[in-house]
Amino acid sequence: MTEPFNGAKIAILVGDQILTILRDDIPTIPWPGMWDLPGGRRENAETPTECAFRETWEELGLRLSEHDLVHSCPYPGRFETVWFLAAECPGLDVSQVVFGNEGQEWRLAPIPWFLNHEKAIPHLKDNLSDYLAIR
Repeated sequence: MTEPFNGAKIAILVGDQILTILRDDIPTIPWPGMWDLPGGRRENAETPTECAFRETWEELGLRLSEHDLVHSCPYPGRFETVWFLAAECPGLDVSQVVFGNEGQEWRLAPIPWFLNHEKAIPHLKDNLSDYLAIR
């Protein structure tokens, strides 16, 4: 049985770049107009990996495999636990991206761009920095 958690986010790294999504600019959603990573809320009895992979398919039309996954770590918060995963996909063909119906745009951006962007979600920058420190 999978431990309780609320959702999962995944850093999809393509060499020295990362796939990011600009969230919709709707005031009623968390982090409106901010650069995000694929992922979202858990459905049913999904594992963190299943959640992240499903969300990646829904948001970007990309199918990841267990082979791509190189890191997973829970981040317990004040009210919920969210898993942060990382996938190293050096040969990913981003021309295969099919952008879903959430968000304004997607971008393959240099990792430092995301880490230093004032509109990147702060805790995801921290999670990514944690992973990069042990990469």
